[in-house]
Amino acid sequence: MAIKSALINVMERAARKAARGLLRDLGEVGQLQVSEKGPANFVSAADVRAEKTIRAELAKARPDFGFLLEEGGEIPGKDGEHRFVVDPLDGTTNFLHGIPHFAISIAVERKTAQGSEIIAALILDPARDEMFWAEKGQGAFLNEHRMRVSSRKRLAESMVSTGIPTQGRSNHIIFLARLGKLMENVASVHRAGAAALDLAWVAAGRYDGFFEIGLFRWDVAAGILLIREAGGFVTEIGGGNDPLGSGSILASNPTLHPILSGLIAEADASVA
Repeated sequence: MAIKSALINVMERAARKAARGLLRDLGEVGQLQVSEKGPANFVSAADVRAEKTIRAELAKARPDFGFLLEEGGEIPGKDGEHRFVVDPLDGTTNFLHGIPHFAISIAVERKTAQGSEIIAALILDPARDEMFWAEKGQGAFLNEHRMRVSSRKRLAESMVSTGIPTQGRSNHIIFLARLGKLMENVASVHRAGAAALDLAWVAAGRYDGFFEIGLFRWDVAAGILLIREAGGFVTEIGGGNDPLGSGSILASNPTLHPILSGLIAEADASVA
């Protein structure tokens, strides 16, 4: 039986309270007020409500922690060392089309002498009632069961997920080259539209790899810790060690990660 710490329990309570509202809103998605933040980038009333709920619950339990919120931005805390990194609705476009594939992502980031590190992570899939969670050095779990990344060693048997650059992005040519190279070598490439869940599914061994660029800190913070605690590798595309800061991410199991990295490098060279 997995034993959750007080911090994970706090994060779970906040996520589950927000999830109840999101599931109600999903049933009335046609009536939601929606505004555009930019090309193909939307925010709904459900998104804003979920974030307010999560912030209020977390602040009640950890009043000195700061926040980095997708909608609300950065809010410094008295603590000066810890902050919650929150995406209240990852997969907004899915949600607004009535597709029940979205998640709440909460991570705790701690300052270090070298910069920062993620020490706790939780991704909740309300539609499936699946909670992926981890603490640094304690392993990763799906509900009450330990998670491990996949053990596949052959690319031809592997399923990889990604995010497709949307309207207003300028990296379509590079993405298409990478996609083409992977399509030649893997069993399947998926685009499900929720990066946090993509990363959680890599940690759970459902996907064998994930790659994307242009992500935000709140998209990846929780997922990075989940994968590392589940025995996987997470780097930037190209091998850099700051996927959290750069928004460029390649995640897989220890065997396939260098193979996928090599294929992507070949694709990049072909369009250089």
